[in-house]
Amino acid sequence: MLSDGRLLPAFGIGSPHAPEWQALGVDTKTRGRKTDECLEIIRRLWREESVDFSGAFYKLKGATIAPKPAQPDLPMWIGGSTDAAIRRTARIGTGWQAGGDPPAEAGRVVAAIKAAATEAGRLIDEDHYGAGFAFHFGSRDAPAVVRAMEAYTKRTGRDATHAVAVGDAGVSKFILRPLGGDDDAILAQTRLLIEQVLPRAEARWPRRPKVTTTDR
Repeated sequence: MLSDGRLLPAFGIGSPHAPEWQALGVDTKTRGRKTDECLEIIRRLWREESVDFSGAFYKLKGATIAPKPAQPDLPMWIGGSTDAAIRRTARIGTGWQAGGDPPAEAGRVVAAIKAAATEAGRLIDEDHYGAGFAFHFGSRDAPAVVRAMEAYTKRTGRDATHAVAVGDAGVSKFILRPLGGDDDAILAQTRLLIEQVLPRAEARWPRRPKVTTTDR
């Protein structure tokens, strides 16, 4: 409601290496099944006036939320690269958002989701497969970059060097996260992106005219 329908929510079950699981005493082995129930509850609350739900983890009686989303059918982007995440995206997702996967892995997941969605009788828009990565103009040895890469490795258990994406591997949307030591540095990185990268991207890939429903 605050953004007049411009919200694009994305959901993932989180890395099993993240510290909050141990801090909260939560068993990571159940997070996928809990997420499936939560997503079903959220979808119904967004659409229905009153929701009854009885699952293995959550039970609701006459639950409701207000105000309802501005969009009549609020999109749900799903994250994750496991087989369960692929099935989840194919079953209910309107898009997929990579969580730091290297390009080759992202390409594998995109292909698997498309195959699973077809099997489920669904079609996800071609431009609804996204990737997010951090960027920094300058040296990889910059303190802010080193800290970010160390935090990424600690949080995910993955090598942070692959988080720099080269090529698209079937991914068509990118979320750019500037790295810097403070607010001014982050804004400076963002200005460099706007001034130096976006004009080149626009020149190489000019925007295609939008197709309206009457043109289909």
